[in-house]
Amino acid sequence: MTKNLTVIERNQLDLERYVPALITLLANKLSSGASACYRKNFDVGVVEWRLLALLKVEQNITANRMCQMIGLDKAGVSRSLKILNKSGFVSFTKDKNDGRSSLICLTEKGIVLHDSILQVALEREALLLSDFQTEELDILIRLLHKLNANVGKVNAFDPHVEDD
Repeated sequence: MTKNLTVIERNQLDLERYVPALITLLANKLSSGASACYRKNFDVGVVEWRLLALLKVEQNITANRMCQMIGLDKAGVSRSLKILNKSGFVSFTKDKNDGRSSLICLTEKGIVLHDSILQVALEREALLLSDFQTEELDILIRLLHKLNANVGKVNAFDPHVEDD
């Protein structure tokens, strides 16, 4: 059975110690703040930024690959890619190996936008981490990778299946 790391009083979660809630709260606040900042300064939201950042790392990939890499739903990725394509930041080419798929890559205009937002994203990250010592940051990153590695197990969990 699993370890109960969250103290439950009166049959309710302790939101100060329930890790999924803490991560979600942090992620939601960071995403909404980033989206407001990027919309105001670059006329794109945080989802478009995530796609630009991914495409800078890995060019000529499908929308499905993008969904897998950044964990966003297909509809949201599709909407954002249409916005980026209409604005001239990404281009689509038919996949020669699979005629049903399109490969997506950054345009020169998209690279310029990416590089501009990157500077702001890194400044925001520096502010977020400003109170951390180097050792603490290394530990945080290691722990986040451990959590990420366990997401598959968490998402596969079915409470109706008994442990052997």
